[in-house]
Amino acid sequence: MFFKILFSYLIGNLRIEVTGYYIERFINLCNNNHILTWNVKKGKQSNVLLNIEIKKLKEVIKLAKKVKCKVKIKSKKGLPFILNRYKKRKMFAISLIIIIILIAASSKFIWNIEVRQEEGNKIENIEQDLSDVGLKIGKLKSKIDTKEIINKIRLKREDIAWLGIEIKGTNAIVKIVKATEKPKIIDQNEYCNIVSDKEGIITKINAQKGTAQVKVGDTVTNGTVLIGGWMEGKYTGVRYVHAEGEVEAKIWYTKSKTIKYNSKEKEKTGNEEKKYGIKINNFEINLGKGVSKFKIYDTMITEKKFQIFSDFYLPISIIEKNNKELKEVEKTYTPEEAKNIGVQELQGELEEQIEDKKSIVNKNVNAYEKEDSVEIFVTFEVLEKIGTNEKI
Repeated sequence: MFFKILFSYLIGNLRIEVTGYYIERFINLCNNNHILTWNVKKGKQSNVLLNIEIKKLKEVIKLAKKVKCKVKIKSKKGLPFILNRYKKRKMFAISLIIIIILIAASSKFIWNIEVRQEEGNKIENIEQDLSDVGLKIGKLKSKIDTKEIINKIRLKREDIAWLGIEIKGTNAIVKIVKATEKPKIIDQNEYCNIVSDKEGIITKINAQKGTAQVKVGDTVTNGTVLIGGWMEGKYTGVRYVHAEGEVEAKIWYTKSKTIKYNSKEKEKTGNEEKKYGIKINNFEINLGKGVSKFKIYDTMITEKKFQIFSDFYLPISIIEKNNKELKEVEKTYTPEEAKNIGVQELQGELEEQIEDKKSIVNKNVNAYEKEDSVEIFVTFEVLEKIGTNEKI
């Protein structure tokens, strides 16, 4: 389809308007007679706009008459009309032909890889893994075996539940569904203990099946048996079971940080400069001077690839470098100000680490003042359910 449309630009095509009450019948007749149409747009009234090959005009008019529709030429497009318009500009015409040939040649390659992942379920280093198994920029489409690439990635990565690859134009669309991490499940018929997977102090224990090995107030570490996978009866003796129950413990999370009373920090001045470059495949050309006029700055780089159609990319990109000026500022804090800054930062980090904020029962802050800084320790006391199954 794409090559037919591209060829039509080389030999010329027409944008026509078809008016009448049987537009759908006209479109069906075109399809039945293998007449290529594209960019079909319905108008507000009983009309439709579409592109056809110039050589099919007479045939299209005959079909329109059959269904009592009228055909009107709206515009003429393609290389013959452009050359006629610029017949005195031979270099322009030659350049245009070369560009068209290059575009046609580039359509054989992959120039963009679009990875689509579920929001919040990003998979790290997937682009590198795809490149390692053969899906990379600049590779011939005919050399890409999507099934083989999918199989290699699935074998290499256990965090992917589903992977699909679709080649459209010069764009490779990779769709990924991340695998949810499942806890190891021990069959109900197998004997097992429930052991601690964290350090803490027991606050509640309920052994539904098995024998409690700790009591409220006991301190446990990783691997401590909480509920044993056995039960003892007066007449039955010891018999092994699949331990079941709930155990709650008090867990502590601690983070520390040192804040200096006098420090140099970088702040944005509000001044910025933009520099541009052209990237052809992996070769980059800077437009203008490459050196920034700022002494200290942060650089944000954005790359915009050339597209002819939605999924037809070219191996050419515009690179924009946005340099934002920074200045070093002397910051002086009192011990109390330094402590407050450190506490605020540490509490934010700990809250990100703990999923259920309601489980936080206490927050403890310790600060130790020194000559040039203050060292802060923030501890969150959290009530959590602990324990994991372990085969006997």
